[in-house]
Amino acid sequence: MKFSVITLGCKVNAFESERYVQNLKAAGYVYVDNKDVADIYIINSCAVTNAAANKTRQRINQAYRLNPEALIVLIGCYAQIETEKLLENDKIDLLVGSNKKSELVDLIKQVLAGKSIVAVDKDQRNFDYEDLGISAFSSQHRAFLKVQDGCDQFCSYCIIPFARGRERSQQLDVVIDNAKFLVAKGHQEIVLSGIHTGRYGNDINTNLYTLMDKILEEVTNLKRLRVSSIEVLEISDEIIKLAKNNTTLANHWHIPLQAGNDKILKAMNRRYTSGQYKEMIEHIKEELPNVSISADVIVGFPGESEKDFNDTYKFIEDLKLSFLHVFPYSPKTNTVAANLPSHVDGNIKKERVRKLLHLSDKLKNNYLNSFKTQKVLVFVEGIEDGYYKGYTSEYFEVRFKSDRDEMNNFVSVIINEVKGDIAYGKAS
Repeated sequence: MKFSVITLGCKVNAFESERYVQNLKAAGYVYVDNKDVADIYIINSCAVTNAAANKTRQRINQAYRLNPEALIVLIGCYAQIETEKLLENDKIDLLVGSNKKSELVDLIKQVLAGKSIVAVDKDQRNFDYEDLGISAFSSQHRAFLKVQDGCDQFCSYCIIPFARGRERSQQLDVVIDNAKFLVAKGHQEIVLSGIHTGRYGNDINTNLYTLMDKILEEVTNLKRLRVSSIEVLEISDEIIKLAKNNTTLANHWHIPLQAGNDKILKAMNRRYTSGQYKEMIEHIKEELPNVSISADVIVGFPGESEKDFNDTYKFIEDLKLSFLHVFPYSPKTNTVAANLPSHVDGNIKKERVRKLLHLSDKLKNNYLNSFKTQKVLVFVEGIEDGYYKGYTSEYFEVRFKSDRDEMNNFVSVIINEVKGDIAYGKAS
């Protein structure tokens, strides 16, 4: 039987989807592209925003249109939090929540045999870490390595603690073995991923610094190590020192901000002030030359006035972050923020998103231009319009031409031009 996996959402989902592909192939199923007709469609869902939930529903409908007779499996966050609503959708044959993922192959076999199954456990706060195993990423040069799941933060706007459950970590020695496996399979760059990656190890008597240090020490031939995202209060002096002394650790940190105004940060239940965020960013920049720092920002949070938004805009502009991921606030059922007064008009949210995206473009262009005449190390991942293309340690795209075969290599490139958000250069 043919199957396809459709992935929405975060890097953790990308890791999990790759594992589903490998497990099903090992069980004798044949993998096909998600645009092809398949006998089984597995939709790895996301529910972090209303837009993500809408995309999940669209993918269910697309799969049904491709083959109305196919088995449609919805797995992950959206299945976990909207189980009752989804049970009314007769296009879905199997729902799998956030802690039955390792049983996917067996669950599919049971449904194909005629059993009716809903594999969703509602006791999210007692989920254990579920080891899905490890596999090489067949379609990517860098590999995502899931090390942590769940969140105990309970930001007032966020559904993830309810969808993913409590924080839990993969055992340190297993992560090291998995990293060695990925490098042995040809991956030269690894991205440590989790729902709350910075809190790795809190439940198993270790921490993220120890994990990174051991990977850098014990995983030979690893060329680059990234952290997908880390909260500002979880960046220790040890981590900064490790980055300063080891060029294998990527010189890019994604540090969610969400708002640059203390009133809004407090209403969001973020556990830092704008002053604490600013102090840490400035400290990192002092210690790590040319560092790239990106951030998530939510606009239009309930009660956000024009002044509050302008505070955030100026805060980001003054900090000179490298680029932004900007999201309009969307209410999620069962979150505190959904019941707050003074929700912001949708058109105002759109305009604020536009302004911040424009600022992000300006910040990134300024940042890229600071690299003109400098030499950067590019991990080559593809070819487009006659140019090799890849990403630097700072996570910006570089394109260059070469007469040699540079695919999947690290190449030194001197930057000589910037067009939009892409730098162009010459192999040195």
